[in-house]
Amino acid sequence: MPPVRRSALGPEMTATETRPRALEEQFESLDAQHDARKLGMWIFLATEVMFFGGLFMTYTIYRELYLPGFEQGSHLLEVRWGALNTGVLILSSLTMALAVRSAQVAARRFITIGLLGITMLLGTAFLAIKFLLEWRHDYAQHLVPGINFAYAGPYAAHVQLFFCFYFFMTALHALHLIIGIGILAVLAFLTWRGRFSDQYYSPLEVAALYWHFVDIVWIFLFPLLYLIGGR
Repeated sequence: MPPVRRSALGPEMTATETRPRALEEQFESLDAQHDARKLGMWIFLATEVMFFGGLFMTYTIYRELYLPGFEQGSHLLEVRWGALNTGVLILSSLTMALAVRSAQVAARRFITIGLLGITMLLGTAFLAIKFLLEWRHDYAQHLVPGINFAYAGPYAAHVQLFFCFYFFMTALHALHLIIGIGILAVLAFLTWRGRFSDQYYSPLEVAALYWHFVDIVWIFLFPLLYLIGGR
């Protein structure tokens, strides 16, 4: 009887069992998987840049055509709430970056979860300020086109056009932020389940790219909408 060959990996271990649990079948290493996921997110963000870029360009064209009306509409906005929300999102980018870093250095699991939770709370605070304070104020001032618009000042038609852009652009941004909060909630749950380590944290890093993009969009929206004509 020929001798039984034993695997070099041990009597009960095969080559496939040496693969990390998080490594998908189509990749040879976690590094290759990580690079592919980052590339996919960058491609997605490139499409988002083109989408928002087209929207910003359209807004800019109409602003140049009807500048007095757009200035009048901008001055009707509460710049203090826009500035506050800008600070909130910048702080959320910091906590998001720290959450990724905590996973990279294999910090305690509750630290990563806590930082993700703070990021979600900051995103929720942004939405609360936007919806419950700012949009509620705009509605009370009859500045919502198609629903409750009764501005009687100069350039009324152009002011109404400005607020059409304002509500559409800020609502679209808020939708992206809500999606981001949902993604972070899932990642916090997976972190609690122990799915990430210093060797595998690419979902957190990819989500951070998306979160930072949403923040950058607002940093462009704030001066475009709130600071026309000087404040």
